[in-house]
Amino acid sequence: MSDKILPHHLSRKAVLYVRQSSPFQVANNTEGQALQYAMRDRLRVLGWSEVEVIDEDLGRSAAGCDRRVGFERMVAEFCLGRVGAVAALEVSRFARNSREWQQLVEMCRVVDTLLIDQEAVYSLRQGNDRLLLGLKSSMS
Repeated sequence: MSDKILPHHLSRKAVLYVRQSSPFQVANNTEGQALQYAMRDRLRVLGWSEVEVIDEDLGRSAAGCDRRVGFERMVAEFCLGRVGAVAALEVSRFARNSREWQQLVEMCRVVDTLLIDQEAVYSLRQGNDRLLLGLKSSMS
C-alpha cells in the first residue's frame, strides 16, 4: 500500500479508465485489453472496495476529434468529488494533448484525486509527482 493513499481517498470510489485507440486494436490486441482490466485488481489490493470501470472509449482515438464520452464522464465524476483515484495501465491513456492533460492534472490536484498506473500512485498535491507526470506525458 502507498502512504499517499489516505482514508478520504478510500472513502470515495476508484475509476479505472480502459481505452485502446482503434477498432483494430480492440479486436486484435486482447492481451493489452486484459492487462488494462487487470488494473481493477491492483485498485482492490490498494484498498478500494468500489471500483468503476469506464471503457466506453475502446476503439476511439485520442488524436482525432471524436468525443470520448467515457473520458468526459470520468472527469465529471472526479470534479464532483466522488472519486478518490483514477487509474489506467499507463497515464498516457488519459489525455489526447497537453492542454487536456494539464487540465486533468490540475483538477486532480484541486479535488485531491490520485492518479494510479501500473508503476506508481501519484498525488498531484506533491510537487515531485507533478514533475514526474509532466515528464511522462512529454515522453508519450
